[in-house]
Amino acid sequence: MGVEDGMQIKWPDILVLVLYFVFVLAVGLISSWKTKRGSVSGYFLASRKMHWIPVGALLFASNIGSGHFIGLAGSGAASGIGIGAFELNAIFVLMLLGWIFVPVYMSSGIYTMPEYLRERFGGQRIRVYLSCLALILSIFTKIPADLYAGALFIQQMLNKNSVEWMYLSILILLAIASIFTITGGLTAVIWTDFVQTILMVVGACILMGMSIYEVGGYNRLVTDYFTAIPSKVTYDANNQTCPNSQPPPYALNLFRPLVGSDLPWPGILFGLTIGSIWYWCTDQVLYKGVVDAFN
Repeated sequence: MGVEDGMQIKWPDILVLVLYFVFVLAVGLISSWKTKRGSVSGYFLASRKMHWIPVGALLFASNIGSGHFIGLAGSGAASGIGIGAFELNAIFVLMLLGWIFVPVYMSSGIYTMPEYLRERFGGQRIRVYLSCLALILSIFTKIPADLYAGALFIQQMLNKNSVEWMYLSILILLAIASIFTITGGLTAVIWTDFVQTILMVVGACILMGMSIYEVGGYNRLVTDYFTAIPSKVTYDANNQTCPNSQPPPYALNLFRPLVGSDLPWPGILFGLTIGSIWYWCTDQVLYKGVVDAFN
């Protein structure tokens, strides 16, 4: 519900939003105060004493966020359930992480992926190169998308559709995340992600139930989806409509056709797997929590 719907923001909405930020910030600050930050292991690996349940929540929350609830959900609404292959593929890649990659990381005694490359190949240049590459990729790909999606949610929640509010929302998100991340290290990140995982899972289940109820049940959803045409359609320079303006015939197929689809099945099976191995098994932000759980 946005400004164009004519909806007015109500005080319960603002109260829920404020309580969410206050609660998450409080959890992060309390974790920062209790954690041992006087050593590298304490700051980056949570003193190697974290339980596997919050570590699992860290993996979930490190991947799932505003980009999924807004971006991935929007892609699914536009073109069907095939977009879910990105997350289904992660199930099998995480098995590779636990059975193949983590034992290697543990035996190497390293904290980050650049350290492993230095131990494996020697020298400092490849370590510096990967560190810089990871920072650049995060700054220009994942972080902007998550910040934009989160700021977009705050905009819609507060019914403030302006550039100024967009930048203000981004600054609020950055400030809250920076406070407990910089001061508390991995321990604060794990516990805040644990709280947010619970909120996301519970909220997503409630939202799913309410959505299916509003459309009249799952069978009605399957039937009516193919007749759901958007009221606002974008046209290109040749006066052609946007390709996703109408539901595709393969919308309910998990594996899409080789020709004529936006996500052909060979790309999902092979191309996506290569990218997922990098993302889940070698990205230093995600794998550090797993190594910590096993140490």
